[in-house]
Amino acid sequence: MMKMSRRVTSCCVALFLTLTSVSAVRKLNSINDLREINFGQSVPTHSLLLLYWFANIVDIDRNNVIHLTFDPNNEDYGSHHYGNFEGLLEQRPYGHQYYTVGNLKQDSPRRLPSYVLHPKAEYAGRNRDRIIIRVRDQNTGWQRIDRVYLTQHYGAPEHPGTYDPDHTYEITTNLLREIREFSVENRQSLMFLRDRFGGNANDFQLQDIRNTWGQLAGLGLLLFIVLQRGRYSNQSNYRPQQAARRNTDTDFFGSRQNHGNADTSNICTNICTYIGVILFLLVVMIVISSSDMRR
Repeated sequence: MMKMSRRVTSCCVALFLTLTSVSAVRKLNSINDLREINFGQSVPTHSLLLLYWFANIVDIDRNNVIHLTFDPNNEDYGSHHYGNFEGLLEQRPYGHQYYTVGNLKQDSPRRLPSYVLHPKAEYAGRNRDRIIIRVRDQNTGWQRIDRVYLTQHYGAPEHPGTYDPDHTYEITTNLLREIREFSVENRQSLMFLRDRFGGNANDFQLQDIRNTWGQLAGLGLLLFIVLQRGRYSNQSNYRPQQAARRNTDTDFFGSRQNHGNADTSNICTNICTYIGVILFLLVVMIVISSSDMRR
């Protein structure tokens, strides 16, 4: 009976740890959320290039359903099946499969574009970053994606081939849609995106982005907004439309405050879940102990 008691307790603890690890994956829902990630130090900046490519290679319909446009079983774009053996993500439902995408060194029939395979030196990532997708097979000749994650391999040699749970993020359909908006190169569209997403690039810097990135000017602006936010805020050549800037900043910080409220709500939900699991474990252990005492 004591052995059975220990087994039940171990199972309950394992269940608790599993729920804790799954709920720890942070969800990124907007460009503003991307700004809060420590790209360049904790997370490779190359992740942004891979994420930009992915957002534009998949199809997103009006119902926010993400449709797969390549065959991960054929190893397109450095993809292959992912078993989730380390329990990084939640257990896949029946009829679903996990795949990783973005191995730069994999010999694939369909290769990633040059800006991902051979990025500028400041955006190189040592082939650590990956996108994980959960695919639902519809048995109709096409597939749909119901989960997208941005992750990376551990940098330390003692964890070869495994992903870092502390730097794994769920990417929402809304964020993919926002990234897709940066598939532009003309000046008017770039100015609109700069103002909409709170970019602090002045007109001179915007022109420099167009000259440097050419047809990928939208990607260049996305990188500027996410990686260099605030760098030019105190310089004399800052964009002169101060009144408009204040309004944009107010909206930006207002949206971030709302996002903070959402994060607080998520934290409260997680805490309630943990408390519920702990209470359940206590009840089970009390029942087992009472049973042992009667015997």
